Amino acid sequence: MDRRIEVEIAGERLDVFLSAELNKSRSSIAKAVEDGFVTLNGKPVSKCGVKLAKGDVIEVSLPEAKPIEAKAEDIPIEIVYEDASLAVVNKPQGMVTHPAVGSPDGTLVNALLYKIGDLSGINGEIRPGIVHRLDKDTSGLIVIAKNDAAHLSLSEQISSKKALRYYYALVEGNIAEDEGIIDKKIGRSKKDRKKMAVTEEGGRRAVTLFKVIARFQKYTLVECELKTGRTHQIRVHMKSISHPVVGDRTYGKENEKLAPHGQLLHAHKLVLFHPVTGEKMTFEAPLNETFAAALKKIGFDGNL
Repeated sequence: MDRRIEVEIAGERLDVFLSAELNKSRSSIAKAVEDGFVTLNGKPVSKCGVKLAKGDVIEVSLPEAKPIEAKAEDIPIEIVYEDASLAVVNKPQGMVTHPAVGSPDGTLVNALLYKIGDLSGINGEIRPGIVHRLDKDTSGLIVIAKNDAAHLSLSEQISSKKALRYYYALVEGNIAEDEGIIDKKIGRSKKDRKKMAVTEEGGRRAVTLFKVIARFQKYTLVECELKTGRTHQIRVHMKSISHPVVGDRTYGKENEKLAPHGQLLHAHKLVLFHPVTGEKMTFEAPLNETFAAALKKIGFDGNL
């Protein structure tokens, strides 16, 4: 792999920058530097921690990595619905959606290849059947396409907002409004390239509707509806209004007491139209055990 990268933002460490830019671990970047595969402004780099300046040119020449393969694995998953065109799965918290660098196996795709087998091929060998994704620590409903025609139909429904996706989130603090719309563009963070952020320049429009379900002393339970599907959208949007999702280690803070396994965000409802029959289909999934236990700890006695 050969890459030539021009630095746009000054002040970031070389290894941190390349780790995010190339989607590789800092240890692998350190080894690449040690092996002489990285140059800065035409000269070999001797230290990973060198601070970058705007306009610096980095050249990276790495041996091609072995391709990631998605292999069938016998992993328990809850299939909520299945027919010849699609399947709806209740993804557990802590499961990655599809194989990637750092997560080559143990993913939802690996489980689907074992449980279902026939999946659409539009997204390639690594993401067969995946129409949309959920973050690793976000649980809940995800639709899977079993053939390309179904995949195209479902993708169009999501992009045109015909399909509806609803999430429950427990967020920090008390939201004053009973409901609201967050309409802010989201793009790659200029301060930390591994994160997304609300941005005025660049980025893509992102719209999240929220409705307060219940308020507690330190927290608010909300239902969020996605009108767009940007990376980390709900998490970034809730942080942008100073109410990050509880347990969000990337955009908020850890909360071992309530959220020991990551953010309390659950895709609880999915509405779509069958790719063949056009029938309106509605699916719902109860909160995962950790989320339900957290609500109990803070005194929620309602029904969801």
